Order: sequence, then structure tokens, then C-alpha cells
Amino acid sequence: MNKLPTDRRAALIAALVEGNSIRSTGRMTDVAFNTVLKFVVDIGTVCRDFLDRTMVNLPCRRLQADEIWQFCYAKDRNVPKEMRGQPGIGSVWTWVAIDPDTKLVPTFVVGARDGGVAYEFMRDLASRLRHRVQLTTDGHRAYLDAVEMAFGSQIDYAMLVKLYGTPDMPVQERRYSPAVCIGARIETITGDPEPEHIATSHVERQNLTMRMGMRRFTRLTNAFSKKVANLEHALALHYVYYNFVRIHRTLRVTPAMEAGLTDRLWTVRDIAELLEQAEAERVA
Repeated sequence: MNKLPTDRRAALIAALVEGNSIRSTGRMTDVAFNTVLKFVVDIGTVCRDFLDRTMVNLPCRRLQADEIWQFCYAKDRNVPKEMRGQPGIGSVWTWVAIDPDTKLVPTFVVGARDGGVAYEFMRDLASRLRHRVQLTTDGHRAYLDAVEMAFGSQIDYAMLVKLYGTPDMPVQERRYSPAVCIGARIETITGDPEPEHIATSHVERQNLTMRMGMRRFTRLTNAFSKKVANLEHALALHYVYYNFVRIHRTLRVTPAMEAGLTDRLWTVRDIAELLEQAEAERVA
């Protein structure tokens, strides 16, 4: 069986995590499109396994959570009638949490924007934490039951509900302009959250990092995922790179180093070696 050398795999990873599409990555590295696509599946699988093993007993004290929209296969209005309502077809949401102190992203979940996925996300998040935490989310009501079922009373939880107005511009110019935030309301839900730490700014900035780092999240292109599984593989690779390789400009170390999960700076070659270790274990 033909196997890409480690250096070529590292080159693929370096291209993918910097926001390149599958086709542009193939052109840059002289690797066939189908080979790159298969590599994304392989590396994404081992990255997800690595995150599940590593992101446990985390020392986080504060967390922010949010959901970011994307679509798979086609936008809702373009989904064929016989495929409408199928999971992973049309609008999907990536639920993600971040520790504003270490900038660590402990977990993510891809799915609908409903209570079932909210509970799956919060249950997974709760299972990875060592301490009682303070959590802030936006005003999405699905969080209410999900947080209560996952954490019970062992959390200090608040919602930051933003209030929006209409942009002051002609109707034809509003299409790609976000609504104007005219205020915010704090709702304390559980426990005693510290008011000065009730915010969602870090997780909202993380949303921008996702859109910049993964071509699948770039709006108004045809680079979106055609299968939700491929989106999940891309996210797993992105977050291993984000947590372990990418130096955070404010911290001057990686989030994983700041959180005590590793004592060294990883490289993209280290990520490639995760796949090689998994392949060696399968052979053994």
C-alpha cells in the first residue's frame, strides 16, 4: 500500500490548518485531490481520539460556550426534497467551549441547534472538568435544560443575552451586514457567577479563528463540507493544531502548555506522527 512520507503529511497538515481548501492543498503539495481527502479522514480520526484521551481532568475555572453556523451538502433552500430533514444535511452548528484564561478549547460537538445536541455538548464538557466552573453562554434557551442536566447545581452559570437593532443603512446593503448590538442583559441561572467574568467575547473571537483557520467555514464559497463527518474530521485536526501547536499571541505559549497538558511546543510533524503511531498499532 502506498503511504505518504511524514514530511509530506506534515506539509498537508500545515496547508489545511492555515485555511486552504482540499484542492488548493493538493496543488501546493503536489498530492492528488482524493489522497488529500482521504488524509483528512485519517488524520481527523486520530486527532479526535487524541483529544478524547487528552482533554480530561482539565483545570479550567471559567468557560464560555457558543454555537457557530455552517451548512453541509447544500444550504437549506437548495436541499433536494427527498433529503430534507436528514441529520447533517443543510444547516449544522458547531457547539464549542473555550477557557478564557488558558484559551484552551476542551471539546466541540457538531449537530442541530436543539436541546438534544445542547445536552450532548454539555454532558461531554462536564465530564472533562476537574473543578466547579463558571460558565457563560448566549441567550439560546436550549442551554437551560442542558446545563442543568449535565452539571446539576455544581456550576455557576449565567447567560449574556444580547439585544439587537436594525442596521442604519439601505435595505439592499443589509444582506451581509450583522445586526447592531444595542445592549446586553445578564441573567444569573445557577449558583453565584462573578459579574466581572460574565462574558462571551472570547468564544466569539474563537468563532473567527475557526472561520479563518478552516476553509469549510468561509462564507460565499463552494469549499463547504459535503459530508458532516468530513466537517468533524476537519474540526478535530484544527483543534489539535490550535491547542498544541499554535502559539497564542497573548499567552506566548500554546493553550495546552498554559493548561499544563504538555510541557513542550508541538509542531505539525508531531500531529502527523499521531497518525503513524495509530497505523503502527493497527499493524501490531
